[in-house]
Amino acid sequence: MRIAVTFENGQVYQHFGHTAQFKLYDVEDKEIVHTDIADTNGSGHGALAGFLSARQVDAVICGGIGGGAQAALAAAGIKLYGGVTGSADEAVNALLAGELNYDPDVQCSHHGHGHRGEMNSCGSHCGNH
Repeated sequence: MRIAVTFENGQVYQHFGHTAQFKLYDVEDKEIVHTDIADTNGSGHGALAGFLSARQVDAVICGGIGGGAQAALAAAGIKLYGGVTGSADEAVNALLAGELNYDPDVQCSHHGHGHRGEMNSCGSHCGNH
């Protein structure tokens, strides 16, 4: 299994469509066996689903994410764990332990609608353009 986390300075980056990097985690038997940092090279929003699919990613952990990007991930068969904050490494370990605190209904739009609480809000920087 391969997990990708939107990544900046060790933390879960809060704007899926604007992330400059993903930290990739290769997992076997619920243990992390390898990590790598992948630069997105300016890919954004829906294009990131193809970026992740090409890297054989099975699941994504992120902060805010818009509906278009969610649909692109779903179409690519990539499981989404959105609305996550804090350390990227801790988030992956929590997911593997079945204890990740995420929002299955996370929404983010550049119009500011659909936010569910300040912690999951990403303001005007992500969404479906």
